[in-house]
Amino acid sequence: MNSTSNLPNRTSALTMNRSQPQGFHYLWAVGASAQRQKPGKTIASRYQVKASQIWLDTQPDTDPQVPLAVSELAQVYMLLYPYRLHVPEVYGVCREGGDEILLLENVPLAEDGELQPSIAQVWHQGTATRQIYWLWQMLELWTPFSELGVASSLLSPDQVRVEGWRIRLQELILDQGQTKESFQQPTLANLAQTWMVLLPDAKPIIADKLQAICTLMQTSNASYRDISTRLNALLLEQAAALPLRSQVIGATDVGRRRSHNEDTCYPLTTKTLTFDELSARLTIVCDGIGGHDGGEVASNLAVQSIQLQIKALLSEIAHQPELLPPDLICDQLAAIVRVVNNLIAAKNDAQNRTARRRMGTTLVMALQIPQCVTLTSGSVANNGHELYIVNVGDSRAYWITSEYCHQLTVDDDVAVREVRMGRSLYREALKRPDSGALTQAMGTREGHHLHPSVRRFIVEEDGLLVLCSDGMSDNGFVEQSWADYAELILQDKFSLEAAVKSWLDFANQRNGHDNASIVLTQCQVSSSLPELQLPLSFITGEEDRDLPEPIVIPPTEVVKPKRKNRIWLKTLLVLLLGGGAALGTWYYRDPAGMQQHLQKVRAEVESLHRFVPNDLLKR
Repeated sequence: MNSTSNLPNRTSALTMNRSQPQGFHYLWAVGASAQRQKPGKTIASRYQVKASQIWLDTQPDTDPQVPLAVSELAQVYMLLYPYRLHVPEVYGVCREGGDEILLLENVPLAEDGELQPSIAQVWHQGTATRQIYWLWQMLELWTPFSELGVASSLLSPDQVRVEGWRIRLQELILDQGQTKESFQQPTLANLAQTWMVLLPDAKPIIADKLQAICTLMQTSNASYRDISTRLNALLLEQAAALPLRSQVIGATDVGRRRSHNEDTCYPLTTKTLTFDELSARLTIVCDGIGGHDGGEVASNLAVQSIQLQIKALLSEIAHQPELLPPDLICDQLAAIVRVVNNLIAAKNDAQNRTARRRMGTTLVMALQIPQCVTLTSGSVANNGHELYIVNVGDSRAYWITSEYCHQLTVDDDVAVREVRMGRSLYREALKRPDSGALTQAMGTREGHHLHPSVRRFIVEEDGLLVLCSDGMSDNGFVEQSWADYAELILQDKFSLEAAVKSWLDFANQRNGHDNASIVLTQCQVSSSLPELQLPLSFITGEEDRDLPEPIVIPPTEVVKPKRKNRIWLKTLLVLLLGGGAALGTWYYRDPAGMQQHLQKVRAEVESLHRFVPNDLLKR
């Protein structure tokens, strides 16, 4: 990813959030030299050895030493930064007795310094859905790990740690760590052997199918695509059997220092907005760039255009008889983002905007795809609980439960770019004067320069999905405040409306330097959501009779299997795969003509569906 010079240098949410915590900081020390250090010893007058390879940094406000030369292993950690949900990050090094010991942060350590349990330790406790989801995440990591020579990291159940729904690697293991005489590139067969250690405690409803998948993985012609398709079908089959009900509320605020609001979010809590099923499945936050005459225009245009395209996408795939694979949906969502990007870029061109005058916007979007899934019973459920997160820029998505807060997105800024390109440790990259400058935004350049991040998650536990702009996430605000809200909301002691209002007000007190927006979705799979107990007036002292009801998705519906004409699916795939390329080619040859055509299509879609509020369309 190249730096986008015309993007402003913003206060980086990731920069502020990743500052050292108060007090102590637990780290993981890598290598044989670290293993030889005895508990109770103090290293370099700074690090206290608490247990084997678990060190406590007693000076977290002081930068650690950096490597004299970045090792191959440290380089791999940096290149895998986009997978930081699962992979530790390089903190620095400690030089002891002539050795340079690599220190890792973002490791699977609890607040008390204890390792999170291994997958082998908690496997028997997981539900059928969660057991498959853990394996699915390992399979997702297999290709990037293999390409970087660390696939061996996934072959030891003791190295794979678990925190709720997600797997976390204790550390990375280089494949060439084996002796040259016996070295063989790890294969899917090796991964299957690791999984088979867990199979005796697999839930009975999935045991036979997992065994069949492992057997297939050990054949000489095992195909990653085939394995992925089978495991994905099994995952969605189990997830679809769970109930799912959601409520969503969105709000935005100008902040304390800005004169106008360049943020746009969807859905937005207003007295006039009419909610529909799209509002319950699609949530968006966009943070505009380009000032009063550009930023708010770009963010509004992005939100409106995305609604139109997602509406059409959902209407086509919601009841298809065959499952669309995650990578195909990810590709289509990325293509949609690029098309919307080109609409904003074309508007910039039409207004002769150049360099920093070009308007643009960040994007974080969550889309819950309701694919039809055939259950073990033969019935068809209308929801596989698939949640797709799309982001460009530094607006963020978080998944929050009463136990943890997980940042699902990675910011697009210069500091992150330097790390993921393997050029600098994160702490060193933060020292650059442009470390917080965005490297990507929608609309500032043509679509072929844009690389949106798209990832699929499965909603298989009760929790809160938070989308927010950097006006809320700056200074580590979400990480510092989530616990004050999560338990109250999830236990229905705090209404969603009151939570959004209170959280946004609190963000303005703590930050306030920028516009702030939040869209909060409460997801419940354990049972249907009960009636909210406390009115907004009980929390705020204000009357709430004029506020809209939260948007609610009814519990998962199970319907009779229906025979569908599969030509619809084939036609859809052709349109999805070919449409993006065709639009891209058309745009480069005739941008004005493409814009006119898209405006015509948009008008036709609006006349057919009428799902965008009139007050938005008039902007």
